[in-house]
Amino acid sequence: MARKSFQDLVELMKRLRAPGGCPWDREQKYSDLKPYVIEEAYEVVDAIDRDDRESLKEEIGDLLLEAVFLAEIAREEGSFEIDDSITAIHDKLVRRHPHVFGDTKAESADAVVTNWERLKDAERKKEDKSVLSGVPQSLPAMLKALRLTDKAARVGFDWRKTEDVFEKLEEEVGELKEAIAGRDPKEIESELGDLLFTLANVARRLKVNPEEALQATNRKFTDRFHAIEAELRAAGRTFDDASLEEMDAMWDRAKERE
Repeated sequence: MARKSFQDLVELMKRLRAPGGCPWDREQKYSDLKPYVIEEAYEVVDAIDRDDRESLKEEIGDLLLEAVFLAEIAREEGSFEIDDSITAIHDKLVRRHPHVFGDTKAESADAVVTNWERLKDAERKKEDKSVLSGVPQSLPAMLKALRLTDKAARVGFDWRKTEDVFEKLEEEVGELKEAIAGRDPKEIESELGDLLFTLANVARRLKVNPEEALQATNRKFTDRFHAIEAELRAAGRTFDDASLEEMDAMWDRAKERE
């Protein structure tokens, strides 16, 4: 099969959306595509985590399709075209890489990040935007907490020492226990949110991405739980006739095999 270009994909989407094209594609709106954009982005991440190049190749294509799909809807309504999106990111990359396309010096990756944030800050001030602008509302909550507090920290709104964050963490645990004792569901939810938010700050101070850390633990839990299921199945048993103590022992055996 002949290789296709980016423009081939753009033209294909135009054909699918045109009269006589695909009924499903033609009726899609921006809001209809939101879950697909999120799903495809996560599938790209999943392929990276699995170090699966073949899947990554396919998932990048799927994610690219959503970008082309959205841009085609915009073209039809006269807002912009995909080339405008490409121009916007091209110009932004040139503007924010003065150490490549200008006279600014940046001898390390950290220096590049510092320059990048300085330029973003200048753009934000020029447009009179909040320091927290640019953090998508639809980000997963833990990742969003990380991004929000990182932006605030860059302008000096942060704990002086990591130890101070741990003190705050202990304070939030105490407040959650008080809320649980008070049996107020809304207060419990609020205090649990405060605790999770503080944990995101702990992760940021330790230079750990809390979303990735939790995903790694999710995978670890899944693998160990699957091991329990396999051991029960091999013995001709089910969860109904296994005690918690037996399952804990199976969990420990799965942990030892890792």
